[in-house]
Amino acid sequence: MRRFWKVGGSALAVFLCFVALLVIGTYSAAAGIAGGAGGRALGLAKGAVPSKYQALVQKWGVLCPTLSPAVLAAQLYSESGWNPTVVSPADARGIAQFIPGTWATHGIDGDGDGDRDIWDPNDAIPSAASYDCALAEDVRKVPGDPVANMLAAYNAGPGAVFKYQGVPPYKETQGYVKAITTLAKSFERPVGRVAPSQQAAGAIYFAQKQLGTPYLWGGNGTPDQDGRFDCSGLTKAAYESVGVTLPRVANDQYNAGPHPSREELLPGDLVFFSDDLTNSREIRHVGLYVGGGYMINAPYTGAVIRFDKIDTPDYFGATRVTKDGAEALPDRTADAKAPGDTP
Repeated sequence: MRRFWKVGGSALAVFLCFVALLVIGTYSAAAGIAGGAGGRALGLAKGAVPSKYQALVQKWGVLCPTLSPAVLAAQLYSESGWNPTVVSPADARGIAQFIPGTWATHGIDGDGDGDRDIWDPNDAIPSAASYDCALAEDVRKVPGDPVANMLAAYNAGPGAVFKYQGVPPYKETQGYVKAITTLAKSFERPVGRVAPSQQAAGAIYFAQKQLGTPYLWGGNGTPDQDGRFDCSGLTKAAYESVGVTLPRVANDQYNAGPHPSREELLPGDLVFFSDDLTNSREIRHVGLYVGGGYMINAPYTGAVIRFDKIDTPDYFGATRVTKDGAEALPDRTADAKAPGDTP
């Protein structure tokens, strides 16, 4: 349980002024931070890939120059949400969502145990990387971005990429390429500073107006719920107020953009908390950072929306939400086992 941060009326007013100055500062800092960003490394963001799969993704994500661990991670997350037992309506199976016919041709014995098991991530993840690289080789002479061409070949087949000499003009394929390349940024370990969010001020303004509202598990702020929220319901509504649609639960909201370090946090960043600091899928709480080491959050049943410190042992990390990043996330609404996060 997080300790209530008690403030009197005058102290609260001073703090809100401080928050306003911090929010304004995000915009004045934008040009310098964005201009200083360099390229991106092959490393993965902390905890973005579940720890039991991280070594596999890191190893096989560099199988060929066109592939990267972040792109491979984005594909696996998009396909299955790291669920090794999922079956799609089209009979795509396992963590990499191979159709049995494709598996028969492209599945490999990744762990060298003598079999090729579509359900075993130790075979399926290497097979996904191997398949990506085979497609990249097939279309390597096609002009344009080789990563985009590889992903287009994955979605539409190499023939379509050859026919159109690049990403084909299919809405589904173009959407897939954009989604994976954008989503990959949430799995990369950033090099340099992460550009500020242009929606931060509006999201904070919305959250500030909810201060003092009682917590409701599963709360989305609707009239029938008396405007009450749970933690991820609040952050979703805050960003929805500025035109950015986030997923409903906290562990999916983590993938809505790149991940600034603790030292680089800016107002408007989402901050996350977990009992397992190696796995973003175990995140159970989220708040909206406002600066000075504090967040606005809906903590738990019996509490109200309030300011709390973020520097606690269960602090997991942060996400700087982008509109493209949020739009790239797969819709897992039907898969959610609960309407919110921490009860």
